[in-house]
Amino acid sequence: MKPILITGGAGFIGTNLAHRFLTEGQSVIVFDDLSRAGVETNLHWLMTTHKNLLKAEIADVRDPTTLGRAVRNASAVFHLAAQTAVTTSLTDPERDFDVNARGTLNVLEALRACVRPPPLVFTSTNKVYGDLADIRLETVGSRYAPVDSALRRYGVSEERCLEFHTPYGCSKGTADQYVLEYARSYRLPATLFRMSCIYGPHQFGTEDQGWVAHFVRSALEQRRISVYGDGMQVRDLLYVEDLVNALLLARERIADCAGEAFNIGGGAARSASLLEVLEQIRRVHGSCEVSFAAWRPSDQRYYVSNTRKYQRTTGWAPQVSVERGIEQLYDWAAQQRRPGRRSQNRSAAPESARNQAS
Repeated sequence: MKPILITGGAGFIGTNLAHRFLTEGQSVIVFDDLSRAGVETNLHWLMTTHKNLLKAEIADVRDPTTLGRAVRNASAVFHLAAQTAVTTSLTDPERDFDVNARGTLNVLEALRACVRPPPLVFTSTNKVYGDLADIRLETVGSRYAPVDSALRRYGVSEERCLEFHTPYGCSKGTADQYVLEYARSYRLPATLFRMSCIYGPHQFGTEDQGWVAHFVRSALEQRRISVYGDGMQVRDLLYVEDLVNALLLARERIADCAGEAFNIGGGAARSASLLEVLEQIRRVHGSCEVSFAAWRPSDQRYYVSNTRKYQRTTGWAPQVSVERGIEQLYDWAAQQRRPGRRSQNRSAAPESARNQAS
């Protein structure tokens, strides 16, 4: 069987997805430029765990020649590679566009060049809906909640109008729409997830992206956690293994999913404010120091995914509670800090991985 291609495959989600396939005996091409902190540690772990089933292609999605060769050799493509931080997009919008929009177009063109294009699953973002400033909110305990009862019960659906804010929202939104249009115009077997907050092991989060892991690691390292805004902003949290299940179903059910966009997250039952997540971390760790700063541009006060469309299409539903998921993330992060563990800042990818690009 041809291998699975995962762009951004050494990233947080890519590592968990690759591990699932490799554990089941499916060969995988991890296509990654290793530009994000922590990904070399992930790649080293994948290679030492799975050895010959894994091929590492150290390359950039902005390189259409290398990317095209990898796509031609794949039985399915999971396009996860991206510039992921709103703050970075504001300081370097050209690179943000090149990676997110042009990089995705390169993937789509490589698929279009195939005689029999493999299925594509693309990970988009809830930021394509803008700052959602028109949603009327009220304070309920330590969180914001929509005044509208249906929105409070189910969350934001795919019927919500797109409204791109920040260069990041524009670049990912452009990629989002190109994937849907290539599915329509060229009949590519392609679908996409507009994802909310994903968290779990192998996530080296920062203030800019991967905030749950950033909070957990900051608590372990006794660093002050900066909260932008009042902390009552709400996100739905989805544990990474539940996302991997959803990604696998999208490939298996591509005939039903092609040309469709799906909101993917934990839903209303797995929503939490930043203050509530901090309280969960205190429960497992004991304490954490927090400071507050001004709101950041286009930060959503409230976003919860309405996942009913994907549930109707595939039968998928998340299984891991927020409490259990944070415990598992904490246990993994604590294990990384034990003496003898390889530091995330060291170059952890073996030379053989760096030389496998072909």
